[in-house]
Amino acid sequence: MNKTVFSGFLVCCVLLHSGFKTPLYAEDSVETGEDAFAEDSFPIMEDELGLTVTGTAETTQQMQIVSRAEIERSLAQDVAFLLQETLGLSITRYGGYGSEASVSLRGFDSARVAFLINGVPASSAKSGEFDLSRIDPASIERIEVIYGGSDVKYNVSGALGGVINIVTVKNRTKGLTLGAGVSNVSSLPGKYTSQNGLIQNPEWKDLASGQKADFNAGWGGENSSFSAQAFAIRDANNFLYTDYMKKTRRKSGAEVKAAGGSASFLRNLAGLSKLVMSIDVFFDGKNIPVNGYSANSGSQRDFSSRQTVLFSSPRIFEKPLSAGVFSVEASLSHNLETMDFKPYSGTASFYVEQNVNASNRWRWDAKTGILGVFTGWDCNYARIEDTDSSTGQDLANGGLYAGAEIRIAKQFLVVPSVKGVFSRAGSFSAVAAPKLGLAWFVTPELTLKNNYFRSFKHPSFNDLYWPEQADAAGDPNLKPEDGWGADAVAEFRRGIFGAKAAVFAQYTKDSIHWAPSPDGVWRPSNEGEAAFFGLDADFSVDFSLKNKIFKKITASAGYEGMASYLLSYGYDFKDEKRIPYMPANKLTAAAAFFWESGSLSFSAVWEGLRYSSVSNSPSSLLKPVLLANINATQQINQNLWFSGKISNLFNTSYESFAGYPMPGFTLTLAVRMNLEPSKTGKAP
Repeated sequence: MNKTVFSGFLVCCVLLHSGFKTPLYAEDSVETGEDAFAEDSFPIMEDELGLTVTGTAETTQQMQIVSRAEIERSLAQDVAFLLQETLGLSITRYGGYGSEASVSLRGFDSARVAFLINGVPASSAKSGEFDLSRIDPASIERIEVIYGGSDVKYNVSGALGGVINIVTVKNRTKGLTLGAGVSNVSSLPGKYTSQNGLIQNPEWKDLASGQKADFNAGWGGENSSFSAQAFAIRDANNFLYTDYMKKTRRKSGAEVKAAGGSASFLRNLAGLSKLVMSIDVFFDGKNIPVNGYSANSGSQRDFSSRQTVLFSSPRIFEKPLSAGVFSVEASLSHNLETMDFKPYSGTASFYVEQNVNASNRWRWDAKTGILGVFTGWDCNYARIEDTDSSTGQDLANGGLYAGAEIRIAKQFLVVPSVKGVFSRAGSFSAVAAPKLGLAWFVTPELTLKNNYFRSFKHPSFNDLYWPEQADAAGDPNLKPEDGWGADAVAEFRRGIFGAKAAVFAQYTKDSIHWAPSPDGVWRPSNEGEAAFFGLDADFSVDFSLKNKIFKKITASAGYEGMASYLLSYGYDFKDEKRIPYMPANKLTAAAAFFWESGSLSFSAVWEGLRYSSVSNSPSSLLKPVLLANINATQQINQNLWFSGKISNLFNTSYESFAGYPMPGFTLTLAVRMNLEPSKTGKAP
């Protein structure tokens, strides 16, 4: 790599503190105002404010939050669509609901983004990715997104592009709550050309292409609370699209049926301590088309179950000691996944994956508020039994970290930290992942941030242990992928106006890529190398109105520009080969209008040109796409709401992944009932 270019950009990150990105109508977890400089305020974070209850409300990182209210308004079928609609994130997927989907952060796909559920790593050890359809949005309280390198406590495998933490538990209010909802997705019918070339009349059953039902119950007492949720989805994924011959076709052979549920129990212990136990299960059966245009398909059955125990104590001692405040957090989680795949032709496959994750985090904060010291460890053990392999395989990895938060002159925050990471997978490897975070709270309205970090990704089971076959074989001697980066962030909020901006640079080496070897067998190797440079910025307004029809109006507009350079396969900077599926330019816009009993919102994402291959050939060029959505919610009475959503408003025909068409215009209608006997209903 051209080290001069990269080093120069890192220097610019120190000097240039400007940038930003706001969710389409998200909330920010960073506190501002006089309290941010309170000398005797302890940095204890409540559940709704940040990644953990023992974190600090102030962070040096670029971070976004998708709130529960946004999730309810979106009516999104899965997490991938939700993140695209609320934060404008780029997604790459093989079709509608239930298809494989990848969300990218700063140019990195889902395999290089760490997914957490309630702070516990959730990505698959087999593929390195997380199935975004396995979590029902109705069960999510909020989603926290960190861009770039995470703080060391969450710098787990795959956190090259950032971290997405899905929070599903919360402390319930007193009394019993019940809720239920049903929805229907309608695709736009029309005449189309069948596979045998005949013109077919509209299929009116496409007006009922997909249905969903969900139910939830919760109870809160003096010292404990319980919640449970269940859902069922059926989606035929029937929709019209335009193929490469400019003919209108109808998608078929991709039906999905899914069901799942979750439950959590929270117990308040002495002082501020809490114990949370949760479980979630998911099952689906779906058709897997031979390709994006084919009606022929195989079948796949997936099952997953996750059990987690979390303990947190923001203050180990009920009263602060003269020396300061001690806090602790611990978690233990077990995850089981199975997959049974029967292709349209060929040999069936089946695998069972089990993961055990454990972590323990400690923190001490001086009473003066100028120093906080933290340390902790995490470990993961995974084992897979796979029909593709004659024997089961396992791996173990983890890390030990330490760091400090130093407050200088009240307005400056310095956060140095380092994490030692190990992995035993085929061969043993160890690496140090340091991070330095800087924040300057210039005024209560303006904050400048700067981060320097290292991140990594362990090889997946498929990379290491794919059995020796005629056409493919894994490599048990692969090294972890290695990434370095820096960013500079500016955040401003004054009155109704807000702005955020970030400039960033990231470099990765030893990325694992599969390619044919001289003997014609596809093998993985640590030959991947790439560099990313970007600007992420947007502007927002948020104001309330009195004695008007609208009680609140919000609006935002954003821009993301990225220059990516593929430095593998003999390419260098002067070749200007962009990373596949990474748009060089992206624009987002949103507006929302709120009245006493409902809301109306509009969101749009425009992505520029993308390439589907590393060669960036003209034949691999994917045209720009504009996607727009309209959402409306109306409260009928204190317990009943109606919602509607138009997706792909302009009926754009496009491909997210080359050769796999995406749905056009769809209409979703939903009705929801919530019963809170002790409270008055409130519109989402």
